[in-house]
Amino acid sequence: MSSVAATNSATYQNPAADVSSRIPVHTLNQNDFLKLVVAQMTSQDPLNPQKDSDFVAQMAQFTTLEQTKTMQGDISDLRAQQRFLQADATLGRVVSLEDSKGTVTTGVVSSIQVEAGTPKLVVNGQAHDMTELVSIQPAATNP
Repeated sequence: MSSVAATNSATYQNPAADVSSRIPVHTLNQNDFLKLVVAQMTSQDPLNPQKDSDFVAQMAQFTTLEQTKTMQGDISDLRAQQRFLQADATLGRVVSLEDSKGTVTTGVVSSIQVEAGTPKLVVNGQAHDMTELVSIQPAATNP
C-alpha cells in the first residue's frame, strides 16, 4: 500500500506550474497565416474545394489587420513625439498651470523632466503634467 502512495505522489503535478506552458507566447504573423492556408488547402474536400477567391479574401483581411496594428504603433509614436514638441515649445516661456485641486501656478518653464516616458513642465522647481497647462504667454521679442 505504501508503494501506491509513493507512486501517486510522484505523478502528481502542480496545475499552476503548467499554466505558463499554455499561455501563448506570441500572436500570429503572416508566416503563420500562410501555414494555415496551406493546411486548409491540403485538408479540404477534393469534391468540394474552396474557391481561390476565399483564400485571397482571407489573405487580404490578415494583411489589413497587420497594417492596422502597425499603424496604431506609428500613431502612438507620433503622439509621444507631439507631446515632447509641445513641451519643448514652452521652454523659457511664462505659463499658468492649474492642478486637480484648483491651485493655479504661474512661472517660467525652466526645464522639461521626463517621467515614465511623459514630459513634465518644471515651473518654480516643481514638475507639472502637460494636462495642467492653462495658458502660455507669448515669448518676449527683442526690439
